[in-house]
Amino acid sequence: MVPPFSGDKPFRTKMDQDLKATLSRIAEALDRLAPPAPAGADINSAEAYVWHASGHRLEAVPKVNRVSIDLLKGVDHQKETLLENTRRFAKGLPANNALLWGSRGAGKSSIVKAVHAHVNREMGGPPGPLALVEIHREDIPSLPGLLSRIRESKRRFVVFCDDLSFDGQDAAYKSLKAVLEGGIEGRPENVVFYATSNRRHLMPRDMIENERSTAINPSEAVEEKVSLSDRFGLWLGFHNADQDTFFAMIEGYAEYYKLGVPAETLRKQAVEWSVTRGSRSGRVAWQFVQEVAGQLGKKLG
Repeated sequence: MVPPFSGDKPFRTKMDQDLKATLSRIAEALDRLAPPAPAGADINSAEAYVWHASGHRLEAVPKVNRVSIDLLKGVDHQKETLLENTRRFAKGLPANNALLWGSRGAGKSSIVKAVHAHVNREMGGPPGPLALVEIHREDIPSLPGLLSRIRESKRRFVVFCDDLSFDGQDAAYKSLKAVLEGGIEGRPENVVFYATSNRRHLMPRDMIENERSTAINPSEAVEEKVSLSDRFGLWLGFHNADQDTFFAMIEGYAEYYKLGVPAETLRKQAVEWSVTRGSRSGRVAWQFVQEVAGQLGKKLG
């Protein structure tokens, strides 16, 4: 057997050294190109935050997109109920999780943001003792991580999920249910959970009926998912506005932003606008006011 030629060993060593040097230069270049790892926000410095599940971090919101609580018309009962619940919570008293359900554009998320701001200002904010943290529906499985992040804070937190619902084989509801009431740790004392949904039971009617029709025990099949809504002590329903309430919304915005348009003119244009949209709601009213302000060349805010 012919022994391997020993003269190629220095050559292989030189190749290995060159390869290592090249890889090292590539790694250094990639490090320079990569953005620095984001630092977690100070949970005492801002009024509101957004939770990013991918990095398990909170991002402070410099300016919250909201309207004054006084501009929310036609939802007085819902507004007062949520306001009182939030006041109690901010003062360290017992308070309920809240589910705001009903028609699209009826002001559900607007009320949550407006109530939070109102209570915070009553108590010396901003930033105030009460923080609003938004978690996106698709990030619900990371909710335990968020609660671990804020559990030991001296501040109190309204964790808010907009447009919450569950479909098909979605198992994320189990994470939420355990956190709200059923888990060993449960909801931290300094956290309350507010959610908005177009569905009272957080799942579509056809899904409920399908579960009932295919299950061995229909009542138990649905109860598992429907029971999630029972974890919310407050159920606040929202419905489309009647015409008088719709007018009140628009006139309130017009006065607040000093549009200077006669009420009769506003009402006539508002009727035409609502007909083209096929509904009357707080969202439609706001969109109409934006249209009028744009035509007049006036800024809102």
